[in-house]
Amino acid sequence: MPDFITINKQKIGLGEQRIVNLNIARLPTYTSIDLPVLVYRAPKDGPVLLLTGGLHGDEVNGVEIVRRMIERDIVIPEKGTVIAIPIVNIYGFIQNSRGLPDGKDINRSFPGAKGGSLAKLLAHTLMKEIIPEVDCGIDFHTGGSARANYPQIRCSFKIKKAKELAKAMGAPVMMHSSLISKSFRSAAHKKGKEILVYETGESLRYDETGIEEGIDGTQRLMKHLGMIKSAPDPNETKVFNNSTWIRTKNAGLFITKAELGEIFNRRQVLGSIKDPYGELNSRVVAPQDGMVIGLNNCPVVNKGDALIHFAYNK
Repeated sequence: MPDFITINKQKIGLGEQRIVNLNIARLPTYTSIDLPVLVYRAPKDGPVLLLTGGLHGDEVNGVEIVRRMIERDIVIPEKGTVIAIPIVNIYGFIQNSRGLPDGKDINRSFPGAKGGSLAKLLAHTLMKEIIPEVDCGIDFHTGGSARANYPQIRCSFKIKKAKELAKAMGAPVMMHSSLISKSFRSAAHKKGKEILVYETGESLRYDETGIEEGIDGTQRLMKHLGMIKSAPDPNETKVFNNSTWIRTKNAGLFITKAELGEIFNRRQVLGSIKDPYGELNSRVVAPQDGMVIGLNNCPVVNKGDALIHFAYNK
């Protein structure tokens, strides 16, 4: 990278630390909303790693991962640069909501547009100001409402560089995930920058194990990139090339026997669907061997609802 990184017309040199505020748009109250971008540059040049949390406003585990790394000075590299954005979707974070006030999902709005919706404007700002300055990154996510994820790193196994970076993180689970159109990961890939997606826990709930796994994995990636000299020892990573959801054939109350991270066998009973009146008792049976990587924690389900997300290999 050059001697200077330029964000919002501000030049940050080697050895400098800077907070750059990107102005996105005002609220209806005319309150200005800025997106704080924290830049940590070592005296020695090297790779530029981007860390982002809160792309969805209610996904607090990602926010907490980046926050703790800042608090513990883990984001300060010995070589190269870390660009940290703890909360990308400031608007959603304020409202404890996934999307933006316009109801749109920023992670389906890339590469964005300057004159588009608020989601597209935010996506455009990231692509214009941040992505040109980085080499690779980790986008920290959390499961949805009442849906918890086991700590996992996602990338496309078809992209050699992305797979190499994901492997270096040493997360408990490494999973193939194809690029999704209009996602942050896909837009960055088109610019030659690989972004990994780390998932853990459920929205608006802290997942301590997943948070610490995310921090440790980031340090392992930084070591792999030559940005730091030491990092925590890696996990035994389970690698999967496929995943799918088990869905209920009945409405009722979901009683789960499965646990996140559990390895199960074909035909194993993973739970049951019961009705409130004691008449229905439908078993939830594993269709094949696999591992639980996502779990619906809401007991009230309708026909067709996703119950258990499992990973497997063909």
